[in-house]
Amino acid sequence: MKQDIFVDPESGVVEEHYAVVYAPRRQRDRFPDSCVELHATAEEALAAADPQARRYAARVMGPSRSSEGVRLYYLVHWMGE
Repeated sequence: MKQDIFVDPESGVVEEHYAVVYAPRRQRDRFPDSCVELHATAEEALAAADPQARRYAARVMGPSRSSEGVRLYYLVHWMGE
């Protein structure tokens, strides 16, 4: 998990989620919300992943706001590897 994200368990704003992330290059550790599709379970995320289309299952933290006001999700780890 990215070390500069602080989670307040009482607010429920930033949480860990299962997701499918569109990632042309998997070197990045944060993604705008337009590239993230949230899923309820790990199994759903793995089933929806499509590596040929560069859509990978992952656990992410978010959403968090950038200084520019963009909603971001931070990579916890890639799943299915």
